[in-house]
Amino acid sequence: MKFSYQARTKEGKIETGLIEASDRQAAAVLLQKYNIFVTSLDEQAEKKSLFQFKLFEKKVSRKDLAVFARQLAVMLESRVPVIQSLSSLAVQTNQANFKKIILEISGLVEEGVPLSEAFSHFPKIFDNFFVNLVKSGEVSGKISDTLYYISDHIEREQEIVGQVRQAMIYPLFTMSVLFIVVNIIILFLLPKVKELIKESSSNPDGFTLLTLSFYDFLGSWWWIILIGLFILTICIIFYFRTKEGKKVFDKLSLKTPFIGNILRKVFLTRFCGSIATLIVAGISINRALEITANTVENDVYKKIIGDIEKKVSEGQKISSVLVQHQAYFPSFVIQMIKVGEETGKLDKTLAEVVNFYQKEIKKSIDLFLTLLEPMLIIFLGFIVGILAISVFAPLYSTLGNI
Repeated sequence: MKFSYQARTKEGKIETGLIEASDRQAAAVLLQKYNIFVTSLDEQAEKKSLFQFKLFEKKVSRKDLAVFARQLAVMLESRVPVIQSLSSLAVQTNQANFKKIILEISGLVEEGVPLSEAFSHFPKIFDNFFVNLVKSGEVSGKISDTLYYISDHIEREQEIVGQVRQAMIYPLFTMSVLFIVVNIIILFLLPKVKELIKESSSNPDGFTLLTLSFYDFLGSWWWIILIGLFILTICIIFYFRTKEGKKVFDKLSLKTPFIGNILRKVFLTRFCGSIATLIVAGISINRALEITANTVENDVYKKIIGDIEKKVSEGQKISSVLVQHQAYFPSFVIQMIKVGEETGKLDKTLAEVVNFYQKEIKKSIDLFLTLLEPMLIIFLGFIVGILAISVFAPLYSTLGNI
């Protein structure tokens, strides 16, 4: 909310301006901290535009969250009060949606709600992992250190996600170009070839007739084909978003050649990184496993981590449980965890695993792109060859009959 205020300084000078806060009382408290005495405070009516509707609101990205956590850590480490820190960060952010949320959190904290609980009011942005780490920081008195851990963890995850997305850009771009080229040939080039054959009054051979009939079919019924493909795509997406469909998709994605190998490394890095960060923040192994199971996105790994948490609570070690899941946890990871459990330095050994797999993910993606380029060139050559034959064969047939 924005408030227009009129205030008087200690010297008696009158000041006016605008201030942002969660409510009127919070605005008054903020102004008092600047050693000015408020004489009037009115809520400013905000002008609504089309782009302020929720449909057009920009989502808070993980990058924004990492920056927010790091900035808040710096301010708290410098002994700036929590409410003042949040208000300052709200003013700095350019994203209206995030600014509103930060101000609401500031208002809750001002009312006496713990910071972790205030964050938990916005689960779509501050997940279980974030909230529990902040809560552990409040208990240990190391809230700024905890926020640094959170920021490092989010940045590490974003680096991995960025690498995976980068690997998808080239094939998507290539297939888009191919789709455009095929449509140009069907819609513009082939109708001219057909007109040329009609004007020549020749009798084309069977292959030419078959080719032209096929393109006639595409030309007449392309809209039905597009609608059919669109409906099929929507149905597949809808199915994979259901509980059962997500399970199927998660299993298939991990078994996909080459891609599955990269995804397994990504989930292993997330698992080890999350557990290491939570342990360093002072959270128990059982609780760390429970939080990680709730935040992991893949159903297969979610079940495995849930099984680990259950058996660890019964007295078993993580490494002994992971032996039963070697299809998804390589022996290298199991051995490193075993060493960490025996030496009492599990967080450090898990951090080593994370560093190792981060490099492995980059190598795997580079190899994937290296192999993908010649494969796509061969595939494009094959498609272009078929298109060239389908275009030039009728022409040669027509010219031969003239």
